[in-house]
Amino acid sequence: MKSQRNISEFVLLGLSYDQNIQIFCFVLFSFCYVALLAGNLLILVSTRCSPLFHQPMYYFLSHLSLIDICYTSTVTPKLIADLLVERKTISYSNCMLQVFTMHFFGGTEIFILTAMAFDRYGAICKPLHYVIIMNRTRCHLLVLAAWAGGAVHAFPLFSTAIGFPFCGPNEIDHYYCDVFPLLKVACTDTYITGILVIAFSGMFGLGVFIVLFVSYGIILFSLRNLSAEGRRKALSTCWSHITVVILCFGPAIFIYLRPPTTFPQDKIFALFYTIIAPMFNPLIYTLRNSEMKKAIRRVWCPLLFSKKHRVNLKKFMG
Repeated sequence: MKSQRNISEFVLLGLSYDQNIQIFCFVLFSFCYVALLAGNLLILVSTRCSPLFHQPMYYFLSHLSLIDICYTSTVTPKLIADLLVERKTISYSNCMLQVFTMHFFGGTEIFILTAMAFDRYGAICKPLHYVIIMNRTRCHLLVLAAWAGGAVHAFPLFSTAIGFPFCGPNEIDHYYCDVFPLLKVACTDTYITGILVIAFSGMFGLGVFIVLFVSYGIILFSLRNLSAEGRRKALSTCWSHITVVILCFGPAIFIYLRPPTTFPQDKIFALFYTIIAPMFNPLIYTLRNSEMKKAIRRVWCPLLFSKKHRVNLKKFMG
């Protein structure tokens, strides 16, 4: 189908029409975005500048933090800026770019989470062969495959969106451009296209979620063979991964695995995987991770504190 359009921009209806709610959301999301950037940059720099970077789990974690920053930055800065203006617009080209980057970074994150699950499976279920299974070359290949997988996931959805004919209505009932909201303003019958989006995006997400769920089930079942200390450490790591997977996949599956339509609640659910989950990822991965906390102290304390303050901070962080 040849793409036809006579519009140059879309109007985003945003989260709410209420001015007071918009001001509250501006303050809240500004804080969340700063916390998200600070937390993920803290993990990214701390792992890259410490020996942890040579461990597969933290190697993947550094890439996850980088992807979270890129993923959220495709949407959140504009969302925050739009909360201060009455008419929220986005150009056609920027809208299509947002569709591609959202699904590219989102798909890449899904594959990185899968690689992290594979790493935990090797560490807990195959400890004697772990060094061979997760050698550096394989880690590089898994990360490369994750980025390539993100592109393979994003290009069909981007091609679908850019092929829509737009000839009149240009109001998108969302705070960013995505395929389902664009279906509502396209000047053609989009039912079959919507089904294809569900099959490609929704079923893709559900399939990966099932694989991850089964993987962590096998891992948790294997913990019975470990010592009490080993079981405690492994559980701490696995529950961090499982929490992130649920925060990421739950809302996304709700939105993409259903008939091709949109609901007002979609905006709230979308906040979970565009802002909330990336903001909490650093806390989830560092709060109960002693190695990560030691790496943060080792990298940042010499830069920020005097010797006396470093001693006090070390006592405080245990």
